Amino acid sequence: MLKHNPILRFLLGLCPTLAITTNVENSLGMGIAVIFVLFFSNVLVSMFRKLIPDKVRIPMFLIVIVTFVTTVDLLMAAYVPVLHKTLGVFIPLIVVNCIILGRVEAYAYTHTMKESAIDGILVGTSYSVTLVLIGAIRELFGNGTLLGTHVLGNYMPMLIMILPPGAFLVLGILIGLANRIEAKAS
Repeated sequence: MLKHNPILRFLLGLCPTLAITTNVENSLGMGIAVIFVLFFSNVLVSMFRKLIPDKVRIPMFLIVIVTFVTTVDLLMAAYVPVLHKTLGVFIPLIVVNCIILGRVEAYAYTHTMKESAIDGILVGTSYSVTLVLIGAIRELFGNGTLLGTHVLGNYMPMLIMILPPGAFLVLGILIGLANRIEAKAS
């Protein structure tokens, strides 16, 4: 979960990470969308990997990813319209998220369907847990709430935490902690 974390170790997917993690709900919504797209893209590419010619593999990967991103986008618009509106352009941008294309290219194209399915779930979950952690920290210190419920009483919110600099600050602290944990484990 920590060693191969796409955000904390490889700094992938930072645009949505920094933009939508103002609270837990947004973070969780984006995380679930990424898990869905990564899982199904990995499975489909792995299933047809021997039929995809090398010359057209990247365009084929993108077609597969676009299909599942569009599916997530439409499902979110239908069932969670407020969250869909909040996440806005960041849902369609999952198509060009390096995490998705990178895992499809580096893993699903060379592994079995079962291994690719597990990889999609684990990498997606690792990404999602990090998003939720960043979102929780920013929401807690920026608003004094978690999932919209006040949990810090008469807390005076730190506005910086819900602004872009707060995202960079929290991300930097988490990267530092991840590096420290990994260094101690070695």
